[in-house]
Amino acid sequence: MYTQSFNVPDSPGLKAVPLAPSTENPELQAHFDSKIDADGKIEPQDWMPEAYRKTLVRQISQHAHSEIVGMLPEGNWISRAPSLKRKAILIAKVQDEGGHGLYLYSAAETLGTSREQMLDGLHSGRAKYSSIFNYPTLTWADMGVIGWLVDGAAIMNQIPLCRCSYGPYARAMVRVCKEESFHQRQGYEALLVMMQGTEEQRAMVRDAVNRWWWKCLAMFGPPDADSPNSAQGMRWGIKRISNDDLRQKFVDATVPQAKVLGVTLPDPDLKWNEERQHYDYGQIDWDEFWATVNGDGPCNKERLATRVKAHNDGQWVRDAALAYARKQQERTMKETA
Repeated sequence: MYTQSFNVPDSPGLKAVPLAPSTENPELQAHFDSKIDADGKIEPQDWMPEAYRKTLVRQISQHAHSEIVGMLPEGNWISRAPSLKRKAILIAKVQDEGGHGLYLYSAAETLGTSREQMLDGLHSGRAKYSSIFNYPTLTWADMGVIGWLVDGAAIMNQIPLCRCSYGPYARAMVRVCKEESFHQRQGYEALLVMMQGTEEQRAMVRDAVNRWWWKCLAMFGPPDADSPNSAQGMRWGIKRISNDDLRQKFVDATVPQAKVLGVTLPDPDLKWNEERQHYDYGQIDWDEFWATVNGDGPCNKERLATRVKAHNDGQWVRDAALAYARKQQERTMKETA
């Protein structure tokens, strides 16, 4: 439903953003800049400015953290799925999200940061992850709405990353986006089934849509005027489309889907603007967004505590795997001696 983003041009003025002053080697910097200007790919063995490296580590690791923490709200519903079919779909989805986290941690490791460092940042609370995962999932309809709206917003945001200037990140995102497309479609299909069911089920869907809509619009990040790092990220080819442009594309794509579904989106200001050829929409509660980002959301502490406990409980598995690997290595060395 959102794969049209593959063909969307970069936001206007992308290459017009001036280069940040650099104290790096001028010759290496010039080669890097020329590759960025030609829409080439930067690979792990290539020279890159330290600021570019740090930006990528922060963004990719936060993306990985979001996939891992994002497993938690849905994992709670696996045992309560209404049918074996829904249970199997949800298990597959949660498994996919774990895999996405591993792809992304691996991509970030190519930049010289260890997985242990990234996980320490997450577990200590220093590193951020998507604020959307700090809200409770109250009913089964939330599983469908997360698939339709949350994963839909994620796809809209992530498909342009398939053209990111950093090769390992771009290549990882191709598979991630294909799997996210499955998640979005299964969520929408689940809601269609519920909307054809009882009045209680339809009310459940409407309630879930009302609770998640505005939070999903905030997922794209603050308005462009309040996003100081976006310009440099776009100049480097890490970010391709601005926050506001992505948010507008999401609204434009989602309104027709809501009509097919038979739900009303909770925004009295939502209406088609003939002059702009886009939907106008109301004001997002940015105070709530920043409070949640900064650790004061409904489930921030619960999510982090659950994640830390799972990591600690799994230490014996990691220790056993390392011990087995060492034994295999020792056996191979003896056989080749």
